[in-house]
Amino acid sequence: MERDYSHMEFSNNTEIGDSEFQDFERTDVKDMRLEAEAVVNDVLFAVSNMFVSKSLPCSDDVAYINVETRERNRYCLELSEAGLTVVDYAFYHVNDNIQTPYHEIVYSLLDTLSPAY
Repeated sequence: MERDYSHMEFSNNTEIGDSEFQDFERTDVKDMRLEAEAVVNDVLFAVSNMFVSKSLPCSDDVAYINVETRERNRYCLELSEAGLTVVDYAFYHVNDNIQTPYHEIVYSLLDTLSPAY
């Protein structure tokens, strides 16, 4: 089937507006708050309590999750591109002196924190 495109008009304005380009760029950036919510929803069944911290600052590259294990131990976790790590042994706190390993997945972290998990 042949089509005659000779009579169609095309817009000469092919520039993408700044706001459209910024929206496109944002879709490529991870929002760690959304990632943290997904982690919580994925393992909430395996712990006593788990939620994304609303008082600690979340950004595109870091979010904080409070978790209480079935053994009633409380932790504040940091979620970043490096993975998950314990940053304090209480909710809503970050202790820069605590050095714990990063875990790529939340199940690996829970294996080390909670035998009842």
